[in-house]
Amino acid sequence: MRIPPLKAIIAFESVARTKSVNRAADELGLTPSAVSHQISNLESAVGRPLFTRLGRGLILTPTGQQYLADVTGSLADLSRATERASSQSAVEILRIHSSPSFGLMWLLPRLASFQEANGDIQLNLACSYEDVSFTSGYYDVDVRHGYAHWTDGEIKTLRNEFIAPLASEEYLRKFPVHTPEDLIERRLIFSETPLVQWKQWFGKFGVAGSRKAFDFSFDRSYMSLEAAALGHGIALESTMLASVHIGRGSLVPVFDRNFAVEVGAHHLVYPTQNADLPRVAKFLAWVEHEISLSAVER
Repeated sequence: MRIPPLKAIIAFESVARTKSVNRAADELGLTPSAVSHQISNLESAVGRPLFTRLGRGLILTPTGQQYLADVTGSLADLSRATERASSQSAVEILRIHSSPSFGLMWLLPRLASFQEANGDIQLNLACSYEDVSFTSGYYDVDVRHGYAHWTDGEIKTLRNEFIAPLASEEYLRKFPVHTPEDLIERRLIFSETPLVQWKQWFGKFGVAGSRKAFDFSFDRSYMSLEAAALGHGIALESTMLASVHIGRGSLVPVFDRNFAVEVGAHHLVYPTQNADLPRVAKFLAWVEHEISLSAVER
């Protein structure tokens, strides 16, 4: 069978990912009719429909789902082959995308450790709140936050992450906390992102009664942690993200580890074929080593 035109496959991937011909057209710099024409040509070549229409959007048929899984790896391979052919340097480039709080508070402070252990790899780090597409082959690994529901790659959940009340030592000297019930009368910082929220934490540890409005509220973990480190109150946050603060003493756990809730909130996501890349294997091993060090320090 003749291989379909690459531009048709690229249009198919874009529509499959965005679930919209119009959004795919904007992404590719084409007209919607041109994108539709490419999809029609591809479906003719395959001999089966790849999409069904649902309201204003498009969803993949079972054939389309399988075809997407097959061509995604091929497109990524093409991108990497082009990068290798055009590279004039012997240094490998490892491209990591990360959720901002993890990238800023966990990964960035440890980059020197990675470089020391892997001097032959140049690490490029980008952060945003979007889950990136691996189709282009640009990113090797995506560090994602949330529940592991993704289907576009292998998922390696980071262990030894706990959600716990954290505060500065200065704040706790001024406003001592001895029991979970004491927190009701303290300044509490609300963070939207942790998988365990104050209401759940209070319920787990038997604190009854309603809570007044929170004194501060943030939609980013790094903002909640910085606010707590500055002495503005007590944050219920990830000890993994706060590890640098905890290490230098600007934040301390309010209670012992019996009052910390373990979560699987951060995940390394990567295409299956990327696991065979030495630079990716080294990065995965390095992260696991750093996580194990943090667990020992706890």
